[in-house]
Amino acid sequence: MENTRTDSALSGQIVQMDQLDSGLIERMRHEALTAPAPWKAVYGEYQSGGWWTTSLMSPSGEAGDVKIGDGAARPTELLQHMPATAGLLRELGLKYMWVRLARLEPNSFLWEHRDYDELSQAERYRLHVPLNTNSSAFLVTGGTKVHMAGGRIWRLTPTYAHGVCNMLGPDRIHLIADVYADDAYQRLAARAEKPQTAERLPQVTETELAEHLTSARRLADLGYVGTAEQMLLRLFYSHALPEGSAYDLIARLHTERGDEGSSRRWTAAKSTLLALAS
Repeated sequence: MENTRTDSALSGQIVQMDQLDSGLIERMRHEALTAPAPWKAVYGEYQSGGWWTTSLMSPSGEAGDVKIGDGAARPTELLQHMPATAGLLRELGLKYMWVRLARLEPNSFLWEHRDYDELSQAERYRLHVPLNTNSSAFLVTGGTKVHMAGGRIWRLTPTYAHGVCNMLGPDRIHLIADVYADDAYQRLAARAEKPQTAERLPQVTETELAEHLTSARRLADLGYVGTAEQMLLRLFYSHALPEGSAYDLIARLHTERGDEGSSRRWTAAKSTLLALAS
C-alpha cells in the first residue's frame, strides 16, 4: 500500500516520457560539452554553489539571460552552435517559454525549493533531457529520490517542493525546457509513465534529528557555521523529511546559540524558497 501511495503522489511531480534516439542524445551531449556557452551562476540563495545555466531560447534571444520569466522564447546565438539540439526542439514543436542548459558540478546541491511562484498562472511544465549524468545525481521530491536517467524526456512539476544534488560527479548537464501547455504538449504528456528509478528515502526519528542538530551545534561552536548549516540542509537528500524541516532545524540551531538574527533569516529563507505566504 505504501508503494502505491508513493507512486500515485510521485506521478504528479515527476514522470518519464518519450525515449530518444541514443545517437541523437550523444550528438546533443557533445554539443553541450563543446559549444561556447556563457555559463552564468544565478539563484545563489537556492544552491550550494556549482550550479550554472545558459540559455538556448529566451524571450530576449540572449544566451546570458538566464533568470526565467513569462514570454515567447526565441533562439539565442548559442543554439546556432548546436544543430542536433535545435533539431529536437523543432521536432517537438512545443510552445517554449525558456530553454536552458543546466550544469551541476560534483558535490553540489540545489536546496529544497519551489519554482514558478513569481510567474503568471498560465499552465506550464518543465521538461528535462539528461545529456551528461551519473547515478549519484538525483532529484528529491516528496521524500523520494529519482535519478533522471539519460535517453529520454522527463517532466517535472516544480511547484512541488524539490531539490537536486550531484554527489560524486562527473558534471550533471540537462537540457531544461519550460513549456506552455498546448496540443503538442498534450500529445507528449499522453505517453507519460511513472519513474522506474524512484527510491523512497528512510524516515528520520526525532532522536536522529536531535543527534544531527547536536553535531551541527558542535561545528558552529568551533566557528564552522556555514558547514553546520549545509550539513543540516543535506539531510533533505538522505531522509524523508517533512517539508521545510531542514530550514527549521537551522533556525533552531541559531536560536539555541542565541543568534536570533540568523534564526529569523533562515525562517524567512524557508518562506521564500518554498513560496509560503508571509
